[in-house]
Amino acid sequence: MSFQAYLDAIEDKTGRTPRTLVDEARAKGFDAPDVKAGTIVAWLAEDYGLGRGHAMALVHVIKNGPRIGTEHVGSTGSHRDESDTLWLDGKATKPA
Repeated sequence: MSFQAYLDAIEDKTGRTPRTLVDEARAKGFDAPDVKAGTIVAWLAEDYGLGRGHAMALVHVIKNGPRIGTEHVGSTGSHRDESDTLWLDGKATKPA
């Protein structure tokens, strides 16, 4: 599953765009350097029923922003992404 596919699935599961969840995490102070991934994972599990894999995708975005490594961009593997920048504003508004 690509990184973007994880974020799209999170939107399906929660009804919230990734950006909305990132903004909520920031409002809670979860983007602070001393906040551990486990704290964010626990919040996402409790409030939104997300599993660890989906939660860790959001942890990356909360802590590092929407840029990802390029090792899978343009590849043919199951983890391929089309861009090194993730779309956070929802599947309905994603450019083609």
